[in-house]
Amino acid sequence: MDRNDSFREFVTAHQQSLMRTAYLLTGDAHLAEDLLQSVLLKVLGRWRRLSRIDNPEAYARKALLNQHISWRRRRAGAELPSTSPPERSYSSENTTVVRLVMRQALMRLPPRQRAVIVLRYYEDRTERETAELLGCSIGTVKSQAHHALARLRDLAPELAPKFAELETMQEGRR
Repeated sequence: MDRNDSFREFVTAHQQSLMRTAYLLTGDAHLAEDLLQSVLLKVLGRWRRLSRIDNPEAYARKALLNQHISWRRRRAGAELPSTSPPERSYSSENTTVVRLVMRQALMRLPPRQRAVIVLRYYEDRTERETAELLGCSIGTVKSQAHHALARLRDLAPELAPKFAELETMQEGRR
């Protein structure tokens, strides 16, 4: 199998998972596509070496996180934070609305906190795996998750029971 075939096989196997992560990080389908495409180009450039390692997906995922954080740093000067969150009115039974509220709150977190939440709670990764992907200590992951969940509670107090449920589920998966 030549290099292009093995890379094509890799993309076919992991594109949906990587795209989901990119979307959760960016909150925008078009930005997520741009982010993933940018990372896949970098992976392709290193594919000769990466195809020989045990887990090239881990490399791609870490590159995705790093690229997102890098993009956010560059764009941070252009964003103006709001002093108050927008008014929300919905029924807590409506799961679509709950997802939208959660996504809006998630998009208001700093990039590293958002990355921790996405990896720990959406991708169901352990603290150790999250720390390895982000290149930080387990203590940093715990701290970032704690601060992010507190911020999410402030941004979307109506979802506090959901956050408590997530924390309980993750307690056993450390």
